[in-house]
Amino acid sequence: MPRARSSTPQARQTAASPNGGGCLSLTTLPLVAVLLIACLLTALSLNAPFPTLAASQPTMTTSTRLSPIFTREVQYWSRDILRWADASSLDPNLVAVVMQIESCGDPFARSSAGAMGLFQVMPFHFQADEDPYQPEVNARRGLDYLARSLNASGGNIRLALAGYNGGIGVITRGEWTWSAQTLRYVYYGAPIYEDARSGAVSSPKLEEWYRRYGAGLCRQASRRLGIE
Repeated sequence: MPRARSSTPQARQTAASPNGGGCLSLTTLPLVAVLLIACLLTALSLNAPFPTLAASQPTMTTSTRLSPIFTREVQYWSRDILRWADASSLDPNLVAVVMQIESCGDPFARSSAGAMGLFQVMPFHFQADEDPYQPEVNARRGLDYLARSLNASGGNIRLALAGYNGGIGVITRGEWTWSAQTLRYVYYGAPIYEDARSGAVSSPKLEEWYRRYGAGLCRQASRRLGIE
């Protein structure tokens, strides 16, 4: 229903608001604008940072134990993982994620591209007198590269995993340039790590990886480790 006209200034001010005197009247708007500008100038003078989307990206934490979400083949190496992670200044759960996806704990795993051992390290990372299938050697070379990738990514786990799989150079490239394998690697790796670091007792993404890609790999690892 139309409001009746009034000749008083107060009535005209109220009618100007659709709610009859709601959140902000016209007379208070200039004051609010002044306050907002003052706040912005204060923030700039203090060099206060504005929040960015990157702040929501997963970053590495440090754990003193291995999450129970990993398969028994990876759990087989739990003491070694804790030791290797400590020597490399890495979260053992991140180390376990890489081992899980790369070899499921099979020290003699070999890919069609020639990657070898627990952490599927390419041949050119080893010295001539090193045995790539020796767990200590494989872990040292693999985790050195993982630490370099994590450093290049600024601590971003998703980018660090991409760098480990596709080469550190992919970290600074747009994701649309990543290979399907690298995209799949981070699709599984980042959520599995998040489940591990958050204290979850199971990981739907790890279970999905196992069903789609890991079952055969883990069966082979079980046979070689003698834990069938």
